[in-house]
Amino acid sequence: MGVPEAVGRNGRLGAGLLVNLAASICIVLVNKWIYVEYGFPNMSLTLLHFVMTGLGLHLCHRLNLFCPKALPPASLLLLALSFCGFVVFTNLSLQNNTIGTYQLAKAMTTPVIILIQSLYYKKTFSPKIKLTLIPITLGVILNSYFDVKFNFLGIIFATLGVLVTSIYQVWVGAKQHELQVNSMQLLYYQAPMSSAILMFAVPFFEPVTGEGGIFGNWSATALMLVLFSGIIAFLVNLSIYWIIGNTSPVTYNMFGHFKFCVTLLGGYILFKDPLSLNQGLGILCTLCGILLYTHFKLGEQEEGKNKLAQRP
Repeated sequence: MGVPEAVGRNGRLGAGLLVNLAASICIVLVNKWIYVEYGFPNMSLTLLHFVMTGLGLHLCHRLNLFCPKALPPASLLLLALSFCGFVVFTNLSLQNNTIGTYQLAKAMTTPVIILIQSLYYKKTFSPKIKLTLIPITLGVILNSYFDVKFNFLGIIFATLGVLVTSIYQVWVGAKQHELQVNSMQLLYYQAPMSSAILMFAVPFFEPVTGEGGIFGNWSATALMLVLFSGIIAFLVNLSIYWIIGNTSPVTYNMFGHFKFCVTLLGGYILFKDPLSLNQGLGILCTLCGILLYTHFKLGEQEEGKNKLAQRP
């Protein structure tokens, strides 16, 4: 790979990370406003996000931004189910736990992904990479310490959420490699399948018509915010697939911890949210772990390239 090509690839990766960062933070704020101010049903909003993602990809196809590749539906069924599962269980975890416990559980996704890839995909991680998990996990624990109030049902949903999320993120990268497709090609088929699955599930958990239902009498402002949320969700979903396909599930989760720190700092700076000394130390500890991971990962990649270049 030449220097201009490497610079271009790094530039695209940086742009993808920035899009994911901005969209992920924005969707949290918009969704929180929709839930608190209008009481829009959670799973129904997720269904609309899936539909908007499918429509967005169809528009991208019509604009010739990518060329769909025929894929057997059976090969994507488990991926679509895991996508629905991770959204449902993480939302239930958020509903039954405090924010601190919810964030603390999400931090466990990275070690679980490393465990899954090590056991089932025979992928090896250097001791240095594994050691970076210590300051990251410790940092999130410090951030969430004063808000951790466990309950039995919350633990179950949090555990299921971590397991399904980890499996889903591993499968995203594996399926792109197995089927030789890019992020848009894979999500183009997976999003409609997930929409269909969730469409059958929503009526069992949430009202469909009447007050609080997806087809209820919502104000124009609420509908505009839901539409805006769907557009942001499309950007989030697409950037998740793109980042995992071009890096790894572990790298994406490391970036997720960075987004967590940025959100905390943003709340402190913009909204004057209280930030204790322990939380400040936790943010610093998590950032140090992310920087160490990035440093070690880049070093390993450079070492691998040098070994390939030295081969006759």
